[in-house]
Amino acid sequence: MEKFEHKYGADQIQVLEGLEAVRKRPGMYIGSTSVRGLHHMVYEIVDNCVDEALAGYCTEINIEIEPENIVSVQDNGRGIPVEIHPKTGISTAETVYTVLHAGGKFGGDSGYKVSGGLHGVGASVVNALSTWTEVTVERDGGIFQMTFEKGKTVKKLERVGNSNKTGTKVRFLADDTIFETREYEYEVLEKRFREMAFLTKGLKITFEDKRVEDSKRVEFCFEGGLSSFVEYLNKNKESLHDKPIYIEKNGDVPVEIAIQYTSAYTENIYTFVNNINTVEGGTHLEGFKRALTKVFNDYARSHNILKEKDGNLQGEDIREGITAVVSVKVKEPQFEGQTKTKLGNSEVTGVVQSMVNDALAAFLEENPTVAKSILDKCISASRAREAARKARELVRRKSALETTTLPGKLADCSDKNPENCEVYIVEGDSAGGSAKQGRDRKFQAILPLWGKMLNVEKSRADKIYGNDKLNPVIVAIGAGIGSDFDITKIRYGKVIIMADADVDGAHIRTLLLTFFFRYMRPLIENGNVYLAQPPLYKITKKGIKDIYCYTDEQLDQTLNELGREGCGIQRYKGLGEMNPEQLWDTTMNPETRTLIQVQLDDAIKADETFTILMGDDVEPRRNFIQSNAKYVKNLDI
Repeated sequence: MEKFEHKYGADQIQVLEGLEAVRKRPGMYIGSTSVRGLHHMVYEIVDNCVDEALAGYCTEINIEIEPENIVSVQDNGRGIPVEIHPKTGISTAETVYTVLHAGGKFGGDSGYKVSGGLHGVGASVVNALSTWTEVTVERDGGIFQMTFEKGKTVKKLERVGNSNKTGTKVRFLADDTIFETREYEYEVLEKRFREMAFLTKGLKITFEDKRVEDSKRVEFCFEGGLSSFVEYLNKNKESLHDKPIYIEKNGDVPVEIAIQYTSAYTENIYTFVNNINTVEGGTHLEGFKRALTKVFNDYARSHNILKEKDGNLQGEDIREGITAVVSVKVKEPQFEGQTKTKLGNSEVTGVVQSMVNDALAAFLEENPTVAKSILDKCISASRAREAARKARELVRRKSALETTTLPGKLADCSDKNPENCEVYIVEGDSAGGSAKQGRDRKFQAILPLWGKMLNVEKSRADKIYGNDKLNPVIVAIGAGIGSDFDITKIRYGKVIIMADADVDGAHIRTLLLTFFFRYMRPLIENGNVYLAQPPLYKITKKGIKDIYCYTDEQLDQTLNELGREGCGIQRYKGLGEMNPEQLWDTTMNPETRTLIQVQLDDAIKADETFTILMGDDVEPRRNFIQSNAKYVKNLDI
């Protein structure tokens, strides 16, 4: 990797302000004190190592979770400068760990060309929110060490040995008086480190969890960079061309892009700025989409694939089935807020658009077979979009002619304020009847579903409009689907899936969740989708009120407390076995029910899982079931 030649010493570490507020308001700096905030602590330290790699000085990062949830992060970068800082009068390394907004990433004369950690809060915030922190620096021929407790220096930086190596090692124990938990989730961290390795071509990242007897260890290093990333994302999909289209250009704004089309009907574009996942996109995504639409239309026109009488292909037609990763490096990125989820630099749009215009146009000219296979899919998507438009208009016209636009089987609620309302999507007419009788009519609506539902993973939008199973759901929610979906128009603040606790019920839940994820994703992202938890068992015993149990563990515990003698146990096979009063008490009463909110923490993982479970390829599904069978707790056969 090319090194950014620039002095990196005490003069490059700039101090902006102190560290007073971090322990009082940790959420302002790491988002939350939940497990998500706990993971953010690790990311902050690792991001500093990656910044060294981006500057061309670090090739390896080693991360360990030691017993008792101690985290260790070591790199072979330049090492934090150790000389006395001219403004603070203490060592530069201690300044970095005790002063908020002290770092080497501010202004043009900094020690870094580009960086994700632009706010200089990472090291000092981690230190402030840890019970203790230990920092070891190898640099200038020596080994230097310092220790802190809750952000306070307890052992100043001192030389403890000699070394001809360079690098920084940080060990810390998160403060259990700050965080709700200190238990790190291995899979979440592993996913993040894999992503970092994809985005930093040639960087070797090792991650080991030593908390268990048989420690888990992974090693990531991808010489293919983003091409490897796209191939990984598409590993369970059928691709239209063997190798991803790879675009790379260095300059004031270095851009790296990989593109591969699949036979799927959805688009998956992931964007990054200085290795930060910009989940809301921004100007780099805008430039990419504009170029993609222009290049394919221009190629189709010039090669007579689109005739003069034909209209242009729309952006959504051209993006159907695409998997792409767009990564840019920006010297002074402007993000929307500290969360860094949307890029705002206007100049990046033109840079990305111009580069993709030139490089993609050249690729298509040089690879006409690939170009034709992609354009065939785009034209097919265009025809399906037009069919979907006609079907959508037909549904709207039909609804306008009827006395009500709502589905006939929907039992609506009287309150019309979406914030107060909820709709239960219920499996089967029998359970739907009980739910209608047992509900609170003021704020609870009931929509029964019956029969086999469409698997949208294998269908385009034109097959969805007018589908007698999904159309009632679309109309009841009232916000449209796909690119037309408008979260502000939803009719219910809670959309609750209520299905039997058996295999068929699980299948219906999965079909509905696939539909919401593919065609109403903002509904999930906004936290509007829930799963009802009906009880598995009813315990009856003379002299006591019926007791409902939702898990096998809860059943055993209750039976042990009551004494098993004289207890009657009913195993519910379906919602229809409960009368309206029981359904209200166990599953619909806000004061006694259990709802699970469906959350989208990892869009990449969700996309992969839905592809495996609901796609055409059997082998990945078989492997998934075999790998996860041990986690199944309740399964009726």
